[in-house]
Amino acid sequence: MKLHDLKPAPGSRKERTRVGRGIAAGKGKTAGRGTKGQKSRAGGSIPAWFEGGQTPLQIRVPKLRGFKRRDRIEYQVVNVGRISAYAAAGRFGVESSELGGTQGAAGDPVTVNVEVLRRAGLVSTERKPVKVLGSGDVTEKLFVATDAVTRSARQKIEAAGGFVQVLAAAKASDDASAGDSTAEPVSDEPASEPEPEPEPEPEPEAESEAASHDEGTDPPKRRSRGTSTESTDTDL
Repeated sequence: MKLHDLKPAPGSRKERTRVGRGIAAGKGKTAGRGTKGQKSRAGGSIPAWFEGGQTPLQIRVPKLRGFKRRDRIEYQVVNVGRISAYAAAGRFGVESSELGGTQGAAGDPVTVNVEVLRRAGLVSTERKPVKVLGSGDVTEKLFVATDAVTRSARQKIEAAGGFVQVLAAAKASDDASAGDSTAEPVSDEPASEPEPEPEPEPEPEAESEAASHDEGTDPPKRRSRGTSTESTDTDL
């Protein structure tokens, strides 16, 4: 075999189709592009993300607009003006014996809690916490027991002669008092004094050196290795 005998494998090379060279070639006239339309024109290409004119996907999807905390508290909100209007109309005292919300004698505040608000229709359920907002005017004395309250609502209630009790703070104080009650009781008896620790005994070597100093004699010196070797050399 020589160099001019080398050929590519059958079927590995294929000549490209020459289009637009007459109808006899099979790819003349429209050259495989079809009749008219955007794709039949020169340079007429459509992007992969094009959806025919409708709102594309990247516009339809919602964008990042912050996030929601996993431990967030969803309150049921009630304006203090509506509570005062309901109290003035006597709608909290219809079933006062069952609810505990009383429209008592003159000067007594109207007790308002989540049960009263639920029966009056101001909140939808008793399972979620309630927050009192400060919109509206207060004309009645109110005792509001709620989970949260705004500063303006508290000021309006207290200005009308009422007062507010925040249940979360009361619960925290109950837990603190329970923690204090579980602490160990302090006895009235005076604490006993700690026993003195025994003094450590001196080492025997220290005692012998002290005794030799008292007698006026020097303590015996230890021989070093150098002196022992010298003595052996002299003996030899």
